[in-house]
Amino acid sequence: MSSLGHVGAVTDPGRKRRRNEDAYVVEPPLFAVADGMGGAQAGEVASRLAAAALKESGADEGGEQRIVALIQEANRRVYDRSNRDPSASGMGTTMTVALVENGQVAFGHVGDSRAYLIRAGAMEQLTEDHSLVAELMRSGKLSPEEAESHPQRSVITRALGTDPDVDVDTFTIAAEIGDVFLLCSDGLTTMVSNGAILELVESHRGDMNKALRALVQAANRGGGEDNITVVAFEIAAEPLAHDGETREHVFAGESPDDEDTLTEADAVPAVDTAVISAEEIQAELKATERRERAVRRRHLRRRALAWLALILIAAGIALALYLRFLR
Repeated sequence: MSSLGHVGAVTDPGRKRRRNEDAYVVEPPLFAVADGMGGAQAGEVASRLAAAALKESGADEGGEQRIVALIQEANRRVYDRSNRDPSASGMGTTMTVALVENGQVAFGHVGDSRAYLIRAGAMEQLTEDHSLVAELMRSGKLSPEEAESHPQRSVITRALGTDPDVDVDTFTIAAEIGDVFLLCSDGLTTMVSNGAILELVESHRGDMNKALRALVQAANRGGGEDNITVVAFEIAAEPLAHDGETREHVFAGESPDDEDTLTEADAVPAVDTAVISAEEIQAELKATERRERAVRRRHLRRRALAWLALILIAAGIALALYLRFLR
């Protein structure tokens, strides 16, 4: 019978953000990561409201249904605050939640934060990003290489707090002894490749906190363009005592000594993540198709002109040979 083993959590503002708009929940057997968005301090408010809703409601049992209820309550709180407070208008947050029970891990997911499973030396992304770039990739309109530098990389298609109800992706994974589950904000995944994340976690298997420190360092060395938050938990043969957010079980996320994270006075303003509707997604897909058709037409015109030039050259050569033959 598997049990919950080592647990860790780390959060860091990164090198270029004034504030940390991420929040996390480590209330074993309940875990979550939230990445807020919005003007001024609204993103910070949204993610913390969502995290507080989970902590106050508690895990209980119920798997995916329980997680959906928790996320809907978090959504309601963020949405209500956004409508009551003009300074928080339009705020929202991503949220990825995991609940460990009965040898299984149930997940709920909204936005572009991610959940990963590390098992037997391999890492698998469990969640699907709710982002414009991901939609373009899934529709074949964008390659992974193009996605990395796409100007609308920060546009997400689903978030908590933007509507009265939110559509939640849910699924359940049968846990195995030795599994490590990671929940993280995109401040990690946009700076560090999946291969590098796996290598860092595997190289520090015996020390969860050291592994999380290494992930933050890697993200900051890669540019640290966003807040970085990672929650990790391990599935073990023997249960460990967990008492919530204590220093023994949770690394609270002080910047490692060798990190040159910018101070608030030095940091540049954050670029807010945007959320677009389904109609806007379709409009963007159609616009992409129009751009692709225009590019294809230009290529066809160039190809036709090239062939015409070759034909004219060949005709000129033939004419010259014919005239020489007549002489």
